[in-house]
Amino acid sequence: MSTATARRRFTRLAAAAASVVLLAASAACTPDPGPDAAGTGGGNVSTTAPANVIGDVPEELQEFYGQEVTWTECNGDFRCATITVPMDYADPDAGTVELAAILAESDKDAEGTILINPGGPGGSGYDHVSKYLENVTSDRLRENFNILGFDPRGVGRSTPVRCLDDAEMDEARAEYFDPGTPEGLAASRISAKEFADACAAETGELLGFVDTASAARDLDILRAVVGDEKLNYLGFSYGTYLGATYAELFPEKTGRLVLDGALDPASTNEEVTLGQAAAFEKAIRAYVEDCVTGSNCPLEGSADEGVETLQALLASVEASPMTAADGRVVTVSTFVSGFIVPLYDDRNWPVLSQALKPALEGDPTLMLRLADLSADRAQDGTYQSNSTEAFNAVNCLDYPMVSDDAQMAADARDLQAASPTIGRYLAYGGITCEAWPYAPVNAPHAIKAAGAADMLVIGTTGDPATPYEWSQALAAELESAVLVTWEGEGHTAYGRGSRCIEDVVDNYFVDGTVPEDNTVC
Repeated sequence: MSTATARRRFTRLAAAAASVVLLAASAACTPDPGPDAAGTGGGNVSTTAPANVIGDVPEELQEFYGQEVTWTECNGDFRCATITVPMDYADPDAGTVELAAILAESDKDAEGTILINPGGPGGSGYDHVSKYLENVTSDRLRENFNILGFDPRGVGRSTPVRCLDDAEMDEARAEYFDPGTPEGLAASRISAKEFADACAAETGELLGFVDTASAARDLDILRAVVGDEKLNYLGFSYGTYLGATYAELFPEKTGRLVLDGALDPASTNEEVTLGQAAAFEKAIRAYVEDCVTGSNCPLEGSADEGVETLQALLASVEASPMTAADGRVVTVSTFVSGFIVPLYDDRNWPVLSQALKPALEGDPTLMLRLADLSADRAQDGTYQSNSTEAFNAVNCLDYPMVSDDAQMAADARDLQAASPTIGRYLAYGGITCEAWPYAPVNAPHAIKAAGAADMLVIGTTGDPATPYEWSQALAAELESAVLVTWEGEGHTAYGRGSRCIEDVVDNYFVDGTVPEDNTVC
């Protein structure tokens, strides 16, 4: 499974609970090739945004919008550049952030550039384009547009959030505390505080400026430096929230925006977690129903019995962690993070069956491999990205989180009811940000984006990570959006094999054709 594959990541470094990583599914489960090395050859091209593209921006931001950008040949047929943006848009002189960008140029005169965000928060748009471009975009789209991938502020090759080294990350991921007990709750808080302190020490002031609104302002500078008067944008999962935030901040600069696998920006962190719990339980049931009626299924009996087997397996791992072939201990939090990865794409259900078979016999090695892929950990023990740290950093600024003991306990009961299989492992997530050194700067609210151009919101009926209801909600909130529905399983729709969805999206980008609201594929 590629590291660009959408997955739910268990990143609560303190307890069993977790928050979401929302990355778009892009490729089948194959070993990740590792980071690409940027080329250092010739072919440098310097560009400066023309005045009509920069538009009316505050004087203190003119140097960022009008900067000269040097594009260098890299990764074969791509061009790469570093774009400078202010760390704090309220005080542009307080420091800068570097954004890593990679451009796939059209073979003919392009109609413009489409910026891509694969989700997260913490997902690498650079990797999404450099490694998986043909999986996530059609031939027609690449023929008509340049495609730009970038790492948002705090992520990957851009100025990054840093917290733990590789050994420390291994240790943190292996921790498991049951926050439903007083001892586990106390240990969770200690671990979360240690993680927050490490992020503050290693990252510094940037840690307070990796929120989604700041990242959306970066999008406008990226729009200008590629020479487009309007932003064309393809955002998956969390990327829909980033795109909707851009439309709220710059409605007059929206071009063609596709928001696939939507987050509902009006939902609280607790509502997001509860919605996902129910959606993952639905996906688990769909997988089991398919498994028990086919061949090579490690589960026996009816669908109900298959689900009960999975629940018993997780309970046994919680009570007695397993040991993988490499000697690493696999706690239930690590086990579950691997277990849910193949649920993001029904084409990967056979991978889940393959990992479950030895796990049911006491060998978690394949499940650990899935968890490692989810965490971007290579087999040599190195982590290929900082997506875990970036994810926590962004969410702690974007979402005020409940950390009251009584309320978290009540939420835990709701999560268990919504998902008897994994709900208990999603609880107590508010502890993650309780000791964070920076207070939230955003708050959940409905985004209307009055005056924005027509946009597409795409929802998948069987999406486990961004439940279909969230796409319905976002399409209703945005004043100029239409809803497109894919009746399928898995996370996001475009690039996953539906010719109907591909045609709808490509016709919108290339021809400007806006489909009828509530189009169903």
